[in-house]
Amino acid sequence: MAASMKGDFVDNLGKVYGIYVGGFAGFVVLMMIFTALGVPDRVILWAYMGATIGIYAFIGIMSRTSAVSEYYVAGRRVPAIYNGMATGADWMSGASFVGMAGTLFVLGYDGLAFVLGWTGGYVLVAVLLAPYLRKFGAYTVPDFLGTRYGGNTARFVGILVLFACSFTYVTAQIYASGIIASQFLGIDFNYAVFAGLAGILVCSMLGGMRAVTWTQVAQYIVLIVAYLLPAIWMSTVRTGVPIPQLMYGTVLSDIGAYEQLLGVAQSHVAPFTNMSPMDYFFLIFCLMVGTASLPHILMRFFTTPTVREARKSVGWSLFFIFLLYFTAPAYAAFSKYNLMDLFVNSPDYLLPYTAIPAWMIEWGAIQGHQLVTICGIKAESVMAIQAACEAKGHVGGFPYGELRLNNDMIVLSTPSIAGMPIWVVGLVGAGGFAAALSTADGLLLAIANALSHDIYYKMINPQADTKTRLTIAKVLLVIVAVAAALLAQTKPSDILSMVAWAFSIAGAGLFAPLVMGVWWSRTTNAGAISGMIAGFGVTMVYLLGSKYGLFIGEPWGEGAWFGVKSISSGIFGIPVAFAVTYVVSLMTPEPSEEMQEFVNNLRMPSGGTMIEQTA
Repeated sequence: MAASMKGDFVDNLGKVYGIYVGGFAGFVVLMMIFTALGVPDRVILWAYMGATIGIYAFIGIMSRTSAVSEYYVAGRRVPAIYNGMATGADWMSGASFVGMAGTLFVLGYDGLAFVLGWTGGYVLVAVLLAPYLRKFGAYTVPDFLGTRYGGNTARFVGILVLFACSFTYVTAQIYASGIIASQFLGIDFNYAVFAGLAGILVCSMLGGMRAVTWTQVAQYIVLIVAYLLPAIWMSTVRTGVPIPQLMYGTVLSDIGAYEQLLGVAQSHVAPFTNMSPMDYFFLIFCLMVGTASLPHILMRFFTTPTVREARKSVGWSLFFIFLLYFTAPAYAAFSKYNLMDLFVNSPDYLLPYTAIPAWMIEWGAIQGHQLVTICGIKAESVMAIQAACEAKGHVGGFPYGELRLNNDMIVLSTPSIAGMPIWVVGLVGAGGFAAALSTADGLLLAIANALSHDIYYKMINPQADTKTRLTIAKVLLVIVAVAAALLAQTKPSDILSMVAWAFSIAGAGLFAPLVMGVWWSRTTNAGAISGMIAGFGVTMVYLLGSKYGLFIGEPWGEGAWFGVKSISSGIFGIPVAFAVTYVVSLMTPEPSEEMQEFVNNLRMPSGGTMIEQTA
């Protein structure tokens, strides 16, 4: 098939992915049969990981390219529906798949800030940026900045921001893949963070954006099936209706009753029990603006054939993202109900030490993490748990209030909590792995392409031939990937926090020059550069100061400035970037009439790609 498809992969998309979906369904059925035959759990889990990474690598090899246009923007031949699916996979990272439902599980209504912020951000993308960036015709976000503002300084500052936000983001994805691999493959976390890099690098190194795009379509299929199946399963078992998105309201009522019986806080009853209104709305704002500023997401809209397709692509992206985000609250609710049910149906609402489920010990024993703690200690052995809990006066069993689950393991452990067979557990692990790998692919490509295309080719060696440019990109890809894996080994924070930092950094450094570069023709080179530096600088000072301290002294701690948490640090930098860009632009000579006319024409709905027309 590879030989017949190599030259016309795009023309055979329906056939390729039809075969893929059928093969994937057959593989899942095979895992069901293996489970029924008593094949060891570890073999089934390894099979899931090996088969899915293998098919991603195979698609990467099939769609490999040595053409610069296809390496950077997939040859601009990606139909809207497929680009929307690839964008969904690129977007729904380990944070969305692994962390979203876990955060809703822990925070209740307050966790919806992440859903609202990330989904609402796509409205900004569709209205303010996506079609105009596609019409502009740049390869990368720094390419847009360098061309729009007429110099390498704006390009270089944009690259610094891109690197900071993308590297933070990719570290979170590799961290997520490490958690999955360490549990499902039974290897140490410090080695597990490297387990997914081979699959990532095969896809992105061989074919760049072309290979990554078609791999991400396959990864989306895996991750959405893996996410929906357990939710549908739990809804069917609990309510008899296989539509969890509509049925989890009944479970919320049961959770409320369970919380009263177990004597724990009722986080699902009302908002602002875990976040203040200020934290809630600041976080939504930062996530929305950050969504519209992430370079690896905006790059996706450079791959469509036309400006019209770019607009349609945003709509498809929202639909494919909606499928998961609309399910996440239901997933969290059913998972919490099943967990609390263990305690409610135990004598005196205490889970007996002899009845501690195997999954608690398996997740608790993962080295280097506090994924499950009971009575204040890692849940590594029943004897240690019993000793710690009896020291607190819990004889015979422990109460629900003594159990702590890390946000990052809720989704992955839910099939075990709900008593599903191992083939479902493996499917969910493969889905989480697909989510982390797909986003890591896009992020690594955004970083490497910016460094190779915008720094090496545009600024250092404009005469470089195609082979040299692609070689530089691939070498940089490997270096950045290894560096991110090494940082992930240090476990900087939980997945969702690291991702939220990346959004604040991107929003503070890039949103103002992108939006004003499209919508205000008077924006000047000096204004854009000053705004980027000011917004990015303020946000980084607060973020680094809060978490690590600046130069000397102890970290400031959360809420050092007006009580704002570090995950919303962009709330300081984003308005500063706009204000500085505006003021400095008015204080400096306006752009040439030619550039102002160019920007005004950029917003016209008709016409083709403008850089190609004026080159």
